[in-house]
Amino acid sequence: MSGSAGPLAGIRVLELGSLIAGPFAGRLLADMGAEVVKVEAPDTPDPMRQWGQATYRGRRLWWTVQSRNKYCITLNLRLPEGQALFRRLAQQADVVIENFRPGTLEQWQLGWDELSAVNPRLILVRVSGFGQTGPYRDRAGFGAVAEAMGGLRYVTGFPDRPPVRLGISLGDAVAALYATIGTLAALQERHRSGRGQVVDVSITEAVFSLMESAVPDYGRTGHVRERSGNILPGIAPSNVYPTRDGQYLVIGANQDRVFRRLCEVLGHPEVAEDPRFATHEARGQHQEALDDLIAQWTRQWDQKALAERLHQAGIPAGPIYSIADIMQDPHFLAREMIVPMEDPELGLVEVPGPVPKFSRTDSRLRWTGPAHPGEHNQEVYQRWLGLEPSALEALHRQGVV
Repeated sequence: MSGSAGPLAGIRVLELGSLIAGPFAGRLLADMGAEVVKVEAPDTPDPMRQWGQATYRGRRLWWTVQSRNKYCITLNLRLPEGQALFRRLAQQADVVIENFRPGTLEQWQLGWDELSAVNPRLILVRVSGFGQTGPYRDRAGFGAVAEAMGGLRYVTGFPDRPPVRLGISLGDAVAALYATIGTLAALQERHRSGRGQVVDVSITEAVFSLMESAVPDYGRTGHVRERSGNILPGIAPSNVYPTRDGQYLVIGANQDRVFRRLCEVLGHPEVAEDPRFATHEARGQHQEALDDLIAQWTRQWDQKALAERLHQAGIPAGPIYSIADIMQDPHFLAREMIVPMEDPELGLVEVPGPVPKFSRTDSRLRWTGPAHPGEHNQEVYQRWLGLEPSALEALHRQGVV
């Protein structure tokens, strides 16, 4: 890294909304150098401040990841004075991200018509459960519902059990990635046209877009993809296999040459010539028998030793890591994916590093999520709007900020 400013340095972003999808997109833009200002209501902070599974020194730790690199201000958008102040902020911004239910901004006279009138170059990124149009637009939409209706939950789990949730908020995260991609695309298009536009991201559609060939499979053949556990139906071997020390190893060796190498490493080269397993199609037809056979072999090895043998032979394989494993892994550490940061209240806090890596421009982590709502009120309102401390204090007394 050269230590230069991030690739989005100079881009100003106003982040409205709360919890996951919209603020996650704000985090990604902030990681890449944009100046992201998170707006919270003076009397209703983002509930994300209290989300997460661990508390340290009285604070939840998810906030240090989700709101890192952001400035935090307070502003009451339900008051006409707050709406007027936001329109002034929007005049100075390149991007506004919001994840309210559709129509909320319009109720506050802050919809696209109003915002684009004060700033024709503004890009308004709108993240919602079902999008800004269509019969479901007014429904409340959380990521869990989007994962269900987008098709993901239906195919997640084992065939003899009910659908299950993944261990993370994947629907919200995928929507945030699309919101970020859409923001970058709109910024690029603005270079040509000089005009902003609305980027409409539906969490349900973001999930649905991950469903691989499900649409043409069903449309042309009537095939409905079902839950299949750890396997890829018809693609073998590709599964989770047990080892002697009670651990598991994911092995993917479905290509013919890779499969032959796997048989050699496990001491049974003759199996690669067995008519049941000699070709990709045959292995798919006898998937269960092949997996049972490989599991018998892998049980004779400890996980670490077997993984090393497979790596040496060029066979894709890897252990199933917990966060404790990741935090100690030399590759994650070498890639700076575990970043220690100093928080004024928490002290040293480890957070995940930014993705992607840039060869010339930095994606730097500058500070953890500000602990208190409105922590940057004076700095942002002064720098963006030129408000003096006395004017800001008056707005505070009126409940505007």
